[in-house]
Amino acid sequence: MSGRPAILFDRDGTLSREIGYVNHASRFELLPFAVDAVRRVNRAGWAAAIVTNQAGVARGYFPESVVHEVHDGVRAAMAQGGARLDGIYACLHHPSAGEPPYRQDCDCRKPRPGLARQAERELGLDLSRSWVLGDRHGDLALAWAVGARGCLVKTGYGLGELTWHAPHWRRPPDLVAEHVLEAVETILREAGA
Repeated sequence: MSGRPAILFDRDGTLSREIGYVNHASRFELLPFAVDAVRRVNRAGWAAAIVTNQAGVARGYFPESVVHEVHDGVRAAMAQGGARLDGIYACLHHPSAGEPPYRQDCDCRKPRPGLARQAERELGLDLSRSWVLGDRHGDLALAWAVGARGCLVKTGYGLGELTWHAPHWRRPPDLVAEHVLEAVETILREAGA
């Protein structure tokens, strides 16, 4: 089955400012170029989705409703800017913190492949032609686990990861970009999209 390519975006530090746990919707802030990046993906005919770990729910830092409220706000901000996310996939679990059902060793916590595989099924994606964009090594590891390519952005934790940890990684990022818009433009240009 051949599907369409996608860009799967990490949320915090990639599309939005990294502030630690977003425990209230008023603390969430999209980066200035986030809507532009998603709009470019839309115009190219690729799928655009968020894949994010939100273990603050399992840890009891905030209720699941905060995640939904933040994501409703993301969708509204995207729509206002003429952009659209085809899906938002969030892992609310942690393997050793909290209480069931949130405390579990799941398949959806990045870098495990569950979120990307769910997006693949629901959105009809070809992950071999897709990218995962994020500011942590776990985002790259997710990409490679599903046969996609991984881009490290220097926003959020990205610059620190690149400076202090990347020299020890078994595999370098497939692409490094200053921010998510630069990443998207580079990926689409190289794909001829």
